[in-house]
Amino acid sequence: MSNLFGFNNKSRTLERGSAHQILVRDKIRSPAKKIPYNTHSSLGQAPYNQSKVRDKELKIFRKLNTPKKIQNFLEEIPINFEKSGKTCMSPRRVLQEWQAQCIEGAIFAAAALRFNGERPLLLDLKSVERDQDHVVALFKRYGRWGAISKTNHGVLRYREPVYKTVRELAMSYFHEYFMDDGKKTLRSYSKPLDLRKFKKRGWVTAEKNLWYISEALDAMPHYPILARSMLAGLRRADPIEIKIGKITEWTPHSLEICRSATKKCSRLLKSR
Repeated sequence: MSNLFGFNNKSRTLERGSAHQILVRDKIRSPAKKIPYNTHSSLGQAPYNQSKVRDKELKIFRKLNTPKKIQNFLEEIPINFEKSGKTCMSPRRVLQEWQAQCIEGAIFAAAALRFNGERPLLLDLKSVERDQDHVVALFKRYGRWGAISKTNHGVLRYREPVYKTVRELAMSYFHEYFMDDGKKTLRSYSKPLDLRKFKKRGWVTAEKNLWYISEALDAMPHYPILARSMLAGLRRADPIEIKIGKITEWTPHSLEICRSATKKCSRLLKSR
């Protein structure tokens, strides 16, 4: 388990002080270095109702103060195979259940970004009907876009902030978005969804599934990646690419090994 605790319908660590204190400190010590936080964010306002966020949850969010740390944390969380049915869990439930699929990982990442003064943005990558969509959390550094991603495969993962536009970032996923037969299936990407609009609905701490976020993401404008006339000319992925795409991090058996640690984590997070 991660030492932070002391110890895919289409399924969609550190220093003390507030984000504002960290911002001021960095400005004093490194005046020539661009501050990694979005200056348009309102750091003087609570990103969500923190009175409902438990102390142990706050401790985790304080530690996850960079996209790299958030991604590393998500890598410690087992994949949610949704054995009991489809889910869209809140960040609190992700910590309690100690598992997450793509949209749950993206929402958790967005919550951590928001806690540290950034916009909680989700991006939907829409595929053909027989494939699954993928959702990532967006962040920006030095004017360039990057993405935090929760996936069980060796593809569709974290993106460094080197992309000038959201479209450019979305296009980086195109060549690794394919089925077992090699057919490439990514067709469009959404306008980013800002989760600040759901502040009053308590999306960070909700006990119920956040289907309204999934539905809002589906309802966002989506922009085509290629024209229909281009489909016939697409080349299939090579066998070695398909083989790499089948590599997974977690299996149902590996989740059983994590069961006792999951229960311990859940008990700690539920206690006050």
